Amino acid sequence: MLTIEQLQAIEQLQKECEKEDNMQLKLNWEMLQQREDQSMDFFHMENGELVAYLALYGFGSTVEVCGMVKPSERRKRYFSTLWNEAVKTIEEKGFQKVLLNAPASSDSAKGWLAEQSCTYGFSEFQMMWEKQPMEESNDVLIRDAQKEDLDLEVLLDVLAFHMSKEDARAHYERVKKNLGEQYFMIEADGQTVGKIRVSRMDGEAWIYGFSVLPQFQGKGYGRKALRNVVKKEHEAGYSVHLEVETKNEHALRLYESIGFTVVHGQDYYLWY
Repeated sequence: MLTIEQLQAIEQLQKECEKEDNMQLKLNWEMLQQREDQSMDFFHMENGELVAYLALYGFGSTVEVCGMVKPSERRKRYFSTLWNEAVKTIEEKGFQKVLLNAPASSDSAKGWLAEQSCTYGFSEFQMMWEKQPMEESNDVLIRDAQKEDLDLEVLLDVLAFHMSKEDARAHYERVKKNLGEQYFMIEADGQTVGKIRVSRMDGEAWIYGFSVLPQFQGKGYGRKALRNVVKKEHEAGYSVHLEVETKNEHALRLYESIGFTVVHGQDYYLWY
């Protein structure tokens, strides 16, 4: 696992970069804090200080890439050096799809990406819930996911997020080991209709993997389930956040209708 000193150095560098560039990096802290494979992390030190960092995040056959460089140490090719090292690891591990992640407002990231063999793929909004009255819906229940729910969880990821069954199953085998996360199933009219995952860290609750089976969509089940989860997390003292692809207008309208607003954007580029 990454050492406490390494995690603290990463966090300090992240804060400095975000403050300088007025943006938010997507470093997947729930994964960093439980790393089992340090070959996915790349560091560049100068005089004992971390000045450049790159991380790989595997999701089945796909790997996402995110990194940062200390503002005063940019344009010295540090990140490119780390990237060349990371490419070797990507090839050795046999990842089939590589997504380079960059904050939408980061000029330095876009400048580096312009020099790479990559094309724009898609964008996501990071949204935060703004406090407002929230009614609980008793006709939709949220329960803990059980082992026997795994096949349905995999199916929902295949249908909603266009993952392969193999990648979806591998994803669950990895993420269900993470601490601070809860996996819920959504029930309505005596049937399991969907799922939702909540990851809690540093006073924030992030909602992921929210999906409803196609035959149960349009009945208000998803909206009610989301409201119930937001209400529960807010009452527990957490700020509530989620991510959504910018082209998903239906989901955007749903989230905005219950009080979520866009705070940051992330762009993804496909490397080849």
